[in-house]
Amino acid sequence: MPSYEEEYEERAIPPRGPRRKSLMIGINYVGSQHALQGCHQDVSNMQEFLTAMNYPTDQRSQVIMRDDSRTDPRGPFWPNGHNIIAAMQWLVSEPGTTNFLHYSGHGGQVPDDEDNYRSTGLDDTIVPVDFETRGQIRSGDLHHTLVTAMPRNSSLFIIFDCCHSGSAVELPYVYRSDSEGNVSMLSNVKMGIQLVSEASNLIQGGYGMNSIREGEHLLAGATSFFRSLTHREEQDQYGLGQAEGFAEEYRDEGPRSVFMYSGCRDDQTSADAAIAGSHVGAMSWAFLESIKQFGTAQSYLQVLQNTRQILQGRYTQVPQLSVDAETDLNYRMMI
Repeated sequence: MPSYEEEYEERAIPPRGPRRKSLMIGINYVGSQHALQGCHQDVSNMQEFLTAMNYPTDQRSQVIMRDDSRTDPRGPFWPNGHNIIAAMQWLVSEPGTTNFLHYSGHGGQVPDDEDNYRSTGLDDTIVPVDFETRGQIRSGDLHHTLVTAMPRNSSLFIIFDCCHSGSAVELPYVYRSDSEGNVSMLSNVKMGIQLVSEASNLIQGGYGMNSIREGEHLLAGATSFFRSLTHREEQDQYGLGQAEGFAEEYRDEGPRSVFMYSGCRDDQTSADAAIAGSHVGAMSWAFLESIKQFGTAQSYLQVLQNTRQILQGRYTQVPQLSVDAETDLNYRMMI
């Protein structure tokens, strides 16, 4: 069976532009009651993909973190909370760089007792290997580490393959594709939270079209807070439930060039799957399959749609794309 690198060989992007850096994190929680099986393989597959995309593999350009037998638990590449934050700081530390981050592991949610602007009252997290003793890494900390701290002339491309990953980096613009390929966009404006809360609960509840229509009626006074929301009648379940205050929260830091594909909505789990005889994360696999099947010349929008189509019928999770600034998603995806 050909490797990912061989599959991508003819589609590889030639070296160009700024220096490239990459960070890949795969945590199987080996030996614990929370063990996963596919996260180490996800990192190996993603590493092959990045090699085909001409990302350098030298130690000053690429960091791999796994809780496997080849990684020293006392060293800097063991994926505990301290090391993950340090590696993320390293990733975005240099101006004028193109940066790539892949995380495959558990995602979680904890009570939002710090900012209190989430309508759900929960804060999304990623889960380091030492979470039972040192805690989880909150979405706000991820945003400040990866986005706020990144020089404005750099860019960051993220793939998060974990549960509850929809708002894991707190980016203000969220896009989802429905089963027909239609894409809705929601601008996460803090002022709209109070107005849409009741409507969102009705729509999320899935009690039928009457509830959805009632929810839409309640939204009539809140439409000015949304930049755009298309294909609304059938697709609200893919957009409205995720309204949060990130645009308001981070308005003073200015936009960055950040794109994040995540495995599912905040309220969903992300599958650890057995595909073609190998344990992998469903989102990581589907993203790479979209590149293998449709090439690297796809737009951001096409990758989102194709990844959804590949997952559909196999898994219930709905992948999404989050960005830090209003962007024409028809542009070719730049990794």
